[in-house]
Amino acid sequence: MNGRSSSSEGSEPERPEALFFPNQRKEGGAASTKALYGALRSNDSVRRWIFRSVPAGAVAGAFGMLTGDWRVGVTLGLIVLVAVMVWSARRESEIPRWRKPSAAQRRTEAQLKLMKQLGYRVLHARAVPGGNGQIDHFIVGRRGAFAIDSESWDKRLPLRNKLEKLYHGRFSKNERIDEALEEAKRAEELISKELGRDISVRASLAIYGPGMPWDSHRLRGVDIITGTKVRKWLRSGRDRLSETEIEEIYQAAKKALPPRY
Repeated sequence: MNGRSSSSEGSEPERPEALFFPNQRKEGGAASTKALYGALRSNDSVRRWIFRSVPAGAVAGAFGMLTGDWRVGVTLGLIVLVAVMVWSARRESEIPRWRKPSAAQRRTEAQLKLMKQLGYRVLHARAVPGGNGQIDHFIVGRRGAFAIDSESWDKRLPLRNKLEKLYHGRFSKNERIDEALEEAKRAEELISKELGRDISVRASLAIYGPGMPWDSHRLRGVDIITGTKVRKWLRSGRDRLSETEIEEIYQAAKKALPPRY
């Protein structure tokens, strides 16, 4: 007469893995623990937060015990957590891990993350059908569409422009410039065809390593950019695109330029 059914009396508290596998039959304790571990391991977001929280928690606990003031420990723990988050954000890449991007590509990608917050749309490591190369970064925003290839060159050798030729030390880099221009022109054709109207794609090489007497310099139809000045260069475009045009070009580029992996 206490109003409770026999089924409710025999019910067990819901296991943690039910959050991840709601339709899975309940099993024994060892099996459920294994299922929960597998779910957490496969969840990238959870693993990232565990990686960030462990050192922060260790620092907070250690300094809290050493100083006898939990507030000092919590403050230092938060500082460590923020530092780890910033470090992780700089190292994380949208390119799959098995196709490891170069250091130059990662540095450019880190700069482009901020541009994405300003409304720019970005694609990384895109193949160019009909050619052998790839576009490291395709960007479209209010100032136009851009194709950037990122290069890391020996900083001990000077970079100079002589009679419309680019030299890195005594080595000519004209072939690399022409390759970047060919990739951008081919991408321009493919995206224009997908859209049904003509667009322009501005070609560039972002160079890391050697010092340059300019932030950007146009040579043989390609902008040669100091690697650390990519964001500044993107704002120098002359086109004026609406949000609708940006989205249309971005979607067309996704179809016309398949991922290079």
